[in-house]
Amino acid sequence: MNTHREPPPWIRLDKIDWLILQELQVEGRITNVELAKRVGISPPPCLRRLRSLEEAGFILGYNAQLNPKLLGFEVEAYVMIRLNSQAEADITAFETLAREWHYVRECVLLTGDIDFLLKCVAPDLQSFQNFITRDLSAAPHIDQFRTAMAIRRAKSEPGLPLD
Repeated sequence: MNTHREPPPWIRLDKIDWLILQELQVEGRITNVELAKRVGISPPPCLRRLRSLEEAGFILGYNAQLNPKLLGFEVEAYVMIRLNSQAEADITAFETLAREWHYVRECVLLTGDIDFLLKCVAPDLQSFQNFITRDLSAAPHIDQFRTAMAIRRAKSEPGLPLD
C-alpha cells in the first residue's frame, strides 16, 4: 500500500521519482547503475531524473552517518532555551550565535514555553559543562535554559517516511 504524502500540486513527482528518493535515503552511495536497476529504468534516464530532483531541491545533499562514540563524542544533550524577548532581532541574533557553537548540531525555533531546542554533542561531561558555563551562560538574550542528557537512543531513523 502506497502511504507517501502527495507533493503540492505544482510539483510533479511520479512513482519512479518517489522510488529514487526512497532508495537514496536507504543508501546514498548507490551507483546510478544499481539505482536504475532498483527503480526499473535504464541508467541514462535515471541519472537525468536524479539531477532533476537535485536541481529542484528535493535532494539537499549527501552525507555519511558517523558513529559519535567511536569518534570520541560520549555526551549527547538537549538544551531548552527561553529568551527574554521574542523580537525577531533577538531570535536572529541567537540563531547566529548558535551556528557558531561547534558542539551545537541542531538548533530549532519552537512554539510554546521554550523558544529554542539545541541538540549538542561533546567529548565528555567536562567539555559540555565548559560549553554551558563559558558560552551558553554568557550568551545575551537568554532568560533561562535547562539541559537534559541523553541516556540511550530507542530510535534513530534519518530521512522521511516515504514508503
